[in-house]
Amino acid sequence: MGNTVNITQILSKLGSGDSQAPSDLLPLVYDELRQLAATRMAGERPDHTLQATALVHEAYMRLVVPSDVQDWDSRGHFFSAAAKAMQRILVDHARSKAAAKRGGQAAHVGMTEFVEDSTKVTPEQILELDETLQKLEQEDPIVAELVRLRLYAGLSVTEAANVIGVSRTTAYEYWDFALAWYSVEISAS
Repeated sequence: MGNTVNITQILSKLGSGDSQAPSDLLPLVYDELRQLAATRMAGERPDHTLQATALVHEAYMRLVVPSDVQDWDSRGHFFSAAAKAMQRILVDHARSKAAAKRGGQAAHVGMTEFVEDSTKVTPEQILELDETLQKLEQEDPIVAELVRLRLYAGLSVTEAANVIGVSRTTAYEYWDFALAWYSVEISAS
């Protein structure tokens, strides 16, 4: 509990522009960010050139840049933003890889397949998944956030429910909706 209070207090200082806050925050969140990144990177292709440590550092730097600092209202909000930053980094990385290849069309990847074994997912499929997630975010931002936490932070449905502040049952309903919505969206493309 004490660590959660410290994180929340430091996040408040960070939002207020306290220049010491990023240095105070890093030791408190680093292990958890590293664990999120390691979980996410464990599911990436074996030939992935981005390492978990680099993903953590880049995500953290994006989160604490003084011009972009948000007013995080909780630890969960911060880690949700961290998942979004990791998503952007992985998608940017996939874009650069796809741009280098510019090959043929890849088969669609399902969200469940991505969660279960993203080692087989190509950069093109990651881009397609990201584009579809952006469409879902326009339709239902909370469901999209749950999906983002599942895909890019490697959280379970229950863990993601805790972060976004919904019941486990509701989170499973959101996940089922997202899977059905994604299936319809992909079949239409």
